Amino acid sequence: MRSPLADNERDRLIEAVLPDVPFDGWSRAALRAAAQRCGIAEAEAAALFPGGAPDLVAGFSRWADCRMLDRLEGAVLDELGTTARIRLALQMRFELLAPAREAVRRALAELALPQNAALGCRLLYETVDGIWYAAGDAATDFSFYTKRATLAALLAAATVYWLDDRSPDAADTALFIDRRLGDLRRFGAARARLDEFLARLPDPFRVLHPTR
Repeated sequence: MRSPLADNERDRLIEAVLPDVPFDGWSRAALRAAAQRCGIAEAEAAALFPGGAPDLVAGFSRWADCRMLDRLEGAVLDELGTTARIRLALQMRFELLAPAREAVRRALAELALPQNAALGCRLLYETVDGIWYAAGDAATDFSFYTKRATLAALLAAATVYWLDDRSPDAADTALFIDRRLGDLRRFGAARARLDEFLARLPDPFRVLHPTR
C-alpha cells in the first residue's frame, strides 16, 4: 500500500530532480543532487525509487497526472462538452510540462527501451484513464476501451509534436490537437449514422426465414 507521506516525498524529489535531468538524465546522480536540495537522506531517496531510472520516470508521469487533474478540477467545466474538457486537460498537461520539456524527452527515451515498454504503456493508460474520468466519462461497455485507446494515440502523437514545437505558448500543438479531435468527432458522427442505418435494415435471418 502506498503511503501518502512517501508519495509526498516522491513528489518533492521529482520536482527537485527536474533541473538536473537535461544534463544527467533520470540517473542516481540526479536523484542524489535532488535529495541534497530537499534535505532527504540519500538512502531514503534511493529507497523511494528502488528501480532507478524507470521508477523516476514513473514518478514523473504520475506527478504530472496529479497536477493536471488538480488544475482540471479547479476549472469551470459545467458548460463544456466532453471534447472541450479533453482538450483543456491536454492543454493543461502541456502547460505544466513546458518548463520540463527536456525531462519529458529523456523520459520518452527511457520508456523506449525494450525492457520499459510495458511500463510506458501502463503510464500512458493511467494518464488517459484519468483524463476520461475527469471529463465525466462513465462508460462501462466496450467504448471504455476504445475511448482510452483513441486518446492514448492522440496524446502520444501530440507529445512528439509538442517536443519540437517552438511556437509561442505551443500554439501549433494546440492546433494539432484541435485537428485530431475534429477528426475523432467526424468519425464518431459517421459511426453513429452507420449504426442508425444498420438498425433500420431487416434482420437477414428473418428475410431468409420469414416463418421463424
